Amino acid sequence: MVSMSTFLLFVVASLALVLIPGPNHLYIAARGISQGRAAAMASAFGVEAGTLVHIAAAAAGLSYVIARSATLFNVIKWAGVLYLLYLGVRALTSRQEFATRETAPQPLRAVFLEGVLVNVLNPKVTLFFLALLPQFVVPEAGAVPLQIVILGGTLLLLGLISDMIYAAGAGALGRRLRNRTRSLGYVSGAVYLGLGVATALSSRPV
Repeated sequence: MVSMSTFLLFVVASLALVLIPGPNHLYIAARGISQGRAAAMASAFGVEAGTLVHIAAAAAGLSYVIARSATLFNVIKWAGVLYLLYLGVRALTSRQEFATRETAPQPLRAVFLEGVLVNVLNPKVTLFFLALLPQFVVPEAGAVPLQIVILGGTLLLLGLISDMIYAAGAGALGRRLRNRTRSLGYVSGAVYLGLGVATALSSRPV
């Protein structure tokens, strides 16, 4: 099993990462701004549910395969890019959609599933599990998949706490801007497009 010293070191490293605003935080903020705190919270839980997929993939060795295969990596990367760009264009060009959400919000189940999809299609998360987790896995200490699950679960919990803090703040901002639907469209659209561009510029590991 993972030693206490290794585990604590991993917690410190994980905190340093999750406290820095990243793509997941921006996505959750965009949801909160456009639809309110409940949607932001749903997207936060969705994002971290997507992390479960990455944990399972890493434990099964799939993250290594994906990161080392140019074809598979690019399929996942560009699928995520296209989806994020689609969300951005939709937000920028559909003002009525934002106006309608005030009276008929998108179901939270759909928001949750969207969060799952955004995180699953985020190649940077796959690279994180490939680059960081192996440094804290000690084969001699026991089953490697179990160690990955423990470390990945710890990262998920820390990420969820961080995501919920962002979700709470974004929801408050969303309430203040609830009557400015045009601004909401521009802000959310810009965030989505920024995520798409950032993902497109991410590079495959050597």
